[in-house]
Amino acid sequence: MDLTLNRVDHLQVGVTSQKCMRLMPALGRKATQKIAVADQNGILTCFGIRKGESVPVFKTLPGPGINRLDLSGVPGTTQEKIFIASASEVRGYTKKGKQFLSFETNLAESITAMHVSGSDLFLCSNYVFNHYTDCVDQNYFLAPDKINDVICVSTPISTSILACQDCNLHVLQNSTVLHKVTVPGPPSVLTLFQGGNEEEVLYGTSDGKLGLVQVTPETGNHIWEITNEKRRGGILSLDCFDILSDGVKEVLVGRDDGSLEMYAFDSVGKPTLKYEHVLAESVTSIQGGCVGKAGYNEIVASTYAGWVLGMTTEPLLREAGPGDEVHINKETEAKLIKLRTELDELQAKVLQERERYQQSSISDATLSSIPPFSIRDKFVLCSEDATYILGIEVQTAIDHVLLQSDIPIDLDDVDKNSAVVSHSVCDNENSNFLLATYRCQANTTRLELKVRSIEGQYGTLQAYITARLQPRTCQVRQYFIKPLSLHQRICSIDQSRPMNMVSLTGRFSLAEIHSWVVSCLPELPERAPMGSDISYCFRNTFMDTQLQCNYRNGEGVFKSDNISTISILKDMLTKEATKKNISLNVSCDISEDSVEHTLQLIKPRLEEQLQLRQKVALIETLKVLEEQEGGPECLSQEFRALLEDAEQLQQKQKQQHNYLERFYGTIADLFIDKFKFKGTNVKSRVPQLLDILNNYDFDTLINFFNLP
Repeated sequence: MDLTLNRVDHLQVGVTSQKCMRLMPALGRKATQKIAVADQNGILTCFGIRKGESVPVFKTLPGPGINRLDLSGVPGTTQEKIFIASASEVRGYTKKGKQFLSFETNLAESITAMHVSGSDLFLCSNYVFNHYTDCVDQNYFLAPDKINDVICVSTPISTSILACQDCNLHVLQNSTVLHKVTVPGPPSVLTLFQGGNEEEVLYGTSDGKLGLVQVTPETGNHIWEITNEKRRGGILSLDCFDILSDGVKEVLVGRDDGSLEMYAFDSVGKPTLKYEHVLAESVTSIQGGCVGKAGYNEIVASTYAGWVLGMTTEPLLREAGPGDEVHINKETEAKLIKLRTELDELQAKVLQERERYQQSSISDATLSSIPPFSIRDKFVLCSEDATYILGIEVQTAIDHVLLQSDIPIDLDDVDKNSAVVSHSVCDNENSNFLLATYRCQANTTRLELKVRSIEGQYGTLQAYITARLQPRTCQVRQYFIKPLSLHQRICSIDQSRPMNMVSLTGRFSLAEIHSWVVSCLPELPERAPMGSDISYCFRNTFMDTQLQCNYRNGEGVFKSDNISTISILKDMLTKEATKKNISLNVSCDISEDSVEHTLQLIKPRLEEQLQLRQKVALIETLKVLEEQEGGPECLSQEFRALLEDAEQLQQKQKQQHNYLERFYGTIADLFIDKFKFKGTNVKSRVPQLLDILNNYDFDTLINFFNLP
């Protein structure tokens, strides 16, 4: 079925964080709902909609930024009390704006996730979970990785579920972990499914996957999962609501690339995408309800820049046919006049204040101030194409972004990026390998691009972000590219693969060796987890090889089927230990079979890239031949098919323009590292290796690797 929703902008507040907007319960069956939204200015705003205009209910005074908002109440009654988390404090307000709670938790870090159920408060900072009953501390848990969200379910006993960065849902009873449910990516948001079955929990991941799990005190069962085939943004918000009024609640999804989606269910309970809309800003919160007009359901969303908007089922425009006169009713006409008047007043006020500011700054330089602006950014590894996605979002329009890197990297544009890029000449001798400027079009608040790194080379990528503000100011963001930057956390490795191993022993603590490993690999917590033994598993997203890290106080063992990974890790760990003046005993166990195994993993994609290069090289020749001969009849069926797919092949090569060079570099590193462990320098033989690759034959390549 086709679903048509119309956008309505309700209100704009300050910059909002994730899960900081909720719809208040309706007072009657035909009543509309109020909206409660909190922002980083510390203001909680509650308002309703009457005749298309926002009508305030209450608004608090500014204060520290608000990181979370939730609704609760006495169990069995209407959940209409508003709770907000700001820094380490939780405050509660009635639906009319009267404050009834101010609870200072005395947590060392700010509250980043919150769930309220009756008199129970479930609060999380980066790594710590606390449970309070009637503001009395009941339970505590130190998570092994960063906590992104928390929810409480009754199954039939009350259990807490923590969404952690280690790709696990940690199921807790009191302060004890009952079990973990592994999900296909770092979970970023949780919500109860359908709002009724407390055993079923919806999760969204930071890499864009959506799933449903049934959680009991004993186990967790996966019911369904939706992969991110279209490579949309990470999921920031979820809700369940019956938008279609068919008796079955749909799943509403808000993503950090501005995508707003609705999934409905077929007769067998399979979710299918029924509606999607793309906004210019990330969707920090999403809710379903009836807000604008009774009888018309609406998807209400809040964006990063503070817009509270609705996608309503109410028909707002009637399509005029040929010869039809367009009539504007008195209500709409009055609204237009009011908007024009407000716009004129605002423009006059802006001009007046700008002139006053300029005069004041000239007469007294101390009055000149730098206008602050908020930035939301991410730098995450995309496992599908082994690239990092750099996303930058500003609360106001971006003028330009300057990127500088001290290591060799490649920049790839994404389709939705409208910025114009220009590259400058760099001085490589002074560790300046990239200088690129992205000039954004007017009203662009989001910029996204892809970064390709090379394993073994590590350094810093810096982004200088300039907004369209007066006076012009710039903020700098730094992103660290680690030596094994293309590795991604997984649950376990294939022990049947031929493994290379490096072992370290010495007088180092668990915290020290953990910090060394963190400096080499991404997706690891800064703090060492609790316990005497630590184990992590990784997958190389480019080569599909694997790595296992096991370490404890005074000892570390690292295994990989890729000899280059072991070489990089050995060099980096030795370097970090040398900085601390710690002596290490290093032993290596190299498997000769692992080299051919790694080449076998590369082989299919290497041959695919070679064939793609050959096909693209033939396209222009075939086009000339077709033109000279007067048609495609002179070509074989294979070449006709090649010309038909010419545009797709050229587009694919453009997207993967440096894949072949990356494979060549990877194979050359593999060749050098194999002989390095034997004490032989074979860099002078690399040109021969490249000749073999250019005249590719796999058996010849294997024989060259096996030469003494």
